[in-house]
Amino acid sequence: MDYHAAADFLSDLRRFALDPGTESIRELLEFLDDPHEGVAFVQVAGSNGKGSTARMTESILREAGYRTGLYTSPHFDDIRERVRVDGRKITESAVVEFVEEVRPYLVDRAVEGDPLTSFETLTAMSLWYFGRSDVDVAVLEVGMGGRLDATSVVDPVAAAVTAVSLEHTDILGDTLDDIAAEKVTVAPEDAPLVTGATGESLAAVRRHAPDALSVGLAEESPDVRVRYDGLVNHAEAGVALTGEDWGVETRLPLPGAYQARNAGVAATLARQFGGDRVTETHLARGLRNAHWPGRFEVVERDPLVVLDGAHNPGACEAVAETLAEYDYDDLHLVFGAMHDKDHRSMVEALPPAASVRTCAPALERAADPAVLAAAFEAVGEGETVEPAGSVAAGLAAARDAAAPEDCVLVVGSLFAVAEARRRWSRLAITRDVDGVDDARAVLDRAHPDAVDAAAAASESVSDVLTVRLDRKEARALDRAAGRVGATAITADYRSGRELRAAVVAGTNAELQELLAALDRRELGNVADTLRPRIDGATTRAPADRDYPWIERPSVMGVLNVTPDSFHDGGEYFDASAAVERAEAMVEAGADVIDVGGESTRPGADPVPVEAEIERVRPVIEALADLDALVSIDTRKAAVGRAALEAGADILNDVTGLEDPEMRFLAAEFDVPVIVMHSIDAPVVPGKTVTYDDVVSDVIDELAERVALAERAGLDREQVIVDPGLGFGKSDVENFDLLDRLPEFRALDCPILLGHSHKSMFAHVGQGADERLPATIAATALAVDRGADIVRVHDVAENVAAVRTAVATADAADVPDDWRA
Repeated sequence: MDYHAAADFLSDLRRFALDPGTESIRELLEFLDDPHEGVAFVQVAGSNGKGSTARMTESILREAGYRTGLYTSPHFDDIRERVRVDGRKITESAVVEFVEEVRPYLVDRAVEGDPLTSFETLTAMSLWYFGRSDVDVAVLEVGMGGRLDATSVVDPVAAAVTAVSLEHTDILGDTLDDIAAEKVTVAPEDAPLVTGATGESLAAVRRHAPDALSVGLAEESPDVRVRYDGLVNHAEAGVALTGEDWGVETRLPLPGAYQARNAGVAATLARQFGGDRVTETHLARGLRNAHWPGRFEVVERDPLVVLDGAHNPGACEAVAETLAEYDYDDLHLVFGAMHDKDHRSMVEALPPAASVRTCAPALERAADPAVLAAAFEAVGEGETVEPAGSVAAGLAAARDAAAPEDCVLVVGSLFAVAEARRRWSRLAITRDVDGVDDARAVLDRAHPDAVDAAAAASESVSDVLTVRLDRKEARALDRAAGRVGATAITADYRSGRELRAAVVAGTNAELQELLAALDRRELGNVADTLRPRIDGATTRAPADRDYPWIERPSVMGVLNVTPDSFHDGGEYFDASAAVERAEAMVEAGADVIDVGGESTRPGADPVPVEAEIERVRPVIEALADLDALVSIDTRKAAVGRAALEAGADILNDVTGLEDPEMRFLAAEFDVPVIVMHSIDAPVVPGKTVTYDDVVSDVIDELAERVALAERAGLDREQVIVDPGLGFGKSDVENFDLLDRLPEFRALDCPILLGHSHKSMFAHVGQGADERLPATIAATALAVDRGADIVRVHDVAENVAAVRTAVATADAADVPDDWRA
């Protein structure tokens, strides 16, 4: 069984239970030998805000050092998004393993007339995965209600009801009291329920849970007080939270007064579970790192483009209140909702719009765009409404209509937001195919049947790209490719929502014709994703900065001012020795000097902020007149700020922006930031990290970090990506990353490779003290494969390797100052 077959099996299960309750999932877990026992659970229910609250709670607990699980719904593009451990999606291989194990049991149950639902089975998969991953605590977002929800098979140690409103009345009841009664059943035995409910909803909650802890504004006299301070920048808002014996002021990446209340609930839950281990520092940083796509997500600024999955009148009202904090001229709405929602009340809650595009996500439950248009007409906005053929088409039309000072808001459901978000998140990856074996390896990721793979493998030896498409897009691509003579291999689709890998191959002329055909079929969003890879161009803004790597590959010299570095062992810990070393590296041809004051080698001791600053600042100040850029290698934004103020030019963050201030610091100083893929820094010896395909997985995870940097105000030319050789990868995986480095061009960012004297070279027989030749060889290979910067200790030797690789590609263009 391949992954897509497993995902289809899960999606094809029933949507609604014949006999709601937890008995069916309990029996499935017993069949699996109760894999979730030993895991602590936090349960989050509520009419609105439960997903955001669950994400915030998990982020705080992970920041406090716990190994965490997170289960949420729905997903955007891939069912694996629902289940995460320490922020990473469940692997495809784990999904396949789970389905292969439970399928016979589930088939037997269905034959007996007692089938499980998709949600019950996905919930069981999450508990199974959390157990086998040895998580300390998992946060579960309740699907619907509480008492009968599959997540209630666990006994939580902490639980919350974020809010209560009239929803799913055919199942949960017709009154607030009925609905509250269903939801408060998630309350744990040994801790009070936490709630952000207000007014009549709070009264209803307390009728059924008298000791519930309330979270709210000071004037509501809550147990935990929250204060919303409004926008701090275009992407963050300030909040203050005060509990009985704790308090914190921080920023949220989720603007909106309602999110301040959710943050208070999350902080209270985290403290209930972790006690004093969850410090105010953990609360502040965990909340600031709680990024949650599609929840008032600002993806562009000129015009302002906001994506929000508000799906009921209360959520739409909250979006309108938050949008009022922004300055814009005209509003252009893209509205796509499900058919079972109160469309008119949702429309009435939204602010007036200069134009409206109604649309239907690729989902059976989606409302007809004409029906949605009628809702706008009913409230007097009929003249501005235009049904669109798809979410992508509606978004494109709204962006075209918007002036730079306007706002585009995509709203109505998370399903509409998911399709709109692909405009910024989808990647097309160019694959080097040197023969049939390479072609087969690429095609395997699309999971075609054997006949198609065999036929296409012998043909796909020209330009080859992979891109993830939904069912409608894949079918249109198949037809368009057939008409122009290109090759398109796509997966079988059982669901319109899932994105699946498609392989596109052909000569450049055929692929150019394919782009034109896609444009004609109103699939410009897919064509726009493919075009830069086919044209060999970049979508980055034209370079207006004088970075040395723009013209040709650059060498970054490593300068560790630490007593415990893995290679130079404190040789340059003395400031004067460090400066002398830097001058020698520049003389040897280094374009950048990377100054680091804290080691990331396995077992390295942490260095306090002030001590790290004292190490690096005098060195950076002494390098002010050096004919090279200076980067600061640090995980801490406070150290980065001190270094930039001392004269540094670049931030180098081995944790991939785990410090939430780092991306805003880079934007404030308008400097490049190096974003490295790492699982742990310092490296944890012996830790096994599972990848389905290391290159694809690293690109996917880096893409999320690049998006964060971009939304902080950085251009992609300022975001330098580093695959992170040696950080959570095996030797084989490190060499695979080096070999497939061109695929990282999909991120449209400069590429850095840090491979100097790494332990990966033991794989080819090079001991710790004899890795210079291997380092030099890897430098030449990296430049040949498209690296813009190589980070090395031995500058002279690696400069020679870089120049040789460049000359091999184009000897006539070698600059005069390279020649002897």
